[in-house]
Amino acid sequence: MTLQMDLPASTKDDYPTRKTSEPALLYRKDPTVWGSGDGPFSSDELKGYDSRGYTQIESFVTDEEVRTYSAELKRLGSDSELRKDERVIVEPTSDEVRSVFEVHKISKVFADLVNDPRLVERARQILGSDVYVHQSRVNYKPGFGGGSFYWHSDFETWHAEDGMPRMRACSFSIALTDNFAHNGALMIMPGSHKTFVSCVGETPEDNYRSSLKSQHVGTPDKNSLSYLADQHGIDVLTGSAGGVTVFDSNCMHGSGGNITPYPRSNVFIVFNSVENACEKPFSAPAARPGFLASHDTTPVGR
Repeated sequence: MTLQMDLPASTKDDYPTRKTSEPALLYRKDPTVWGSGDGPFSSDELKGYDSRGYTQIESFVTDEEVRTYSAELKRLGSDSELRKDERVIVEPTSDEVRSVFEVHKISKVFADLVNDPRLVERARQILGSDVYVHQSRVNYKPGFGGGSFYWHSDFETWHAEDGMPRMRACSFSIALTDNFAHNGALMIMPGSHKTFVSCVGETPEDNYRSSLKSQHVGTPDKNSLSYLADQHGIDVLTGSAGGVTVFDSNCMHGSGGNITPYPRSNVFIVFNSVENACEKPFSAPAARPGFLASHDTTPVGR
């Protein structure tokens, strides 16, 4: 593992990954907050987001909205016709639904949510421009069987396999169930967003078909993870249903499996700057399908 190396300014790809046999830790080349202080976030909240790479807001949506989103999540997960769609991902060891992608194209309920100014204005404030939905999904982590999500940076995949040029995207995770430390809550290494982990392993063709169930290519090595954890620690993000976690595209995060009786479900929306539209993948034979990386860069909330 190479620690904190800089790349020549002339290098086209500032975040090379899956291209060498050795992992590396690279300096981030992009700001975390691209916009100004004008918007729903206070200057202190933006400073905290810039420092940690994430922020949490309690009671972001109402109890009634949580019930509406939860009912829609249940409807989507039990739709036998929808289960035939490749946008529905099941757990690798069971027939339980793991995720449903592109929910804003499937569901009017979630189409309204991705255009909600509570989300869109915050994304605009962070990213400094109009935004579009790069990806949306609902995640199910049922009791006694919800699988884990290994440590990863979303940007590493979006850069390598989708062609996202810069770290100019952010994710909103809205909790539809209470998040406890013991039911597979999200874990983040605060401050890890300032370092890019260059991973090893060439991207296979149609890698997404297996990686959505269990990711192996594009996952950081143990030495890099240990270094980042030693430097930054690990925050376990608990909270009540209705809260939201907003985090930077390059945050190192993951979650354990859920062996408790208590489910953990969330709505996950990725906003990307319209000035950061995806290009040719940097480290993959072909781009992933549109339900994972939208080709439609029409601004939301307008």
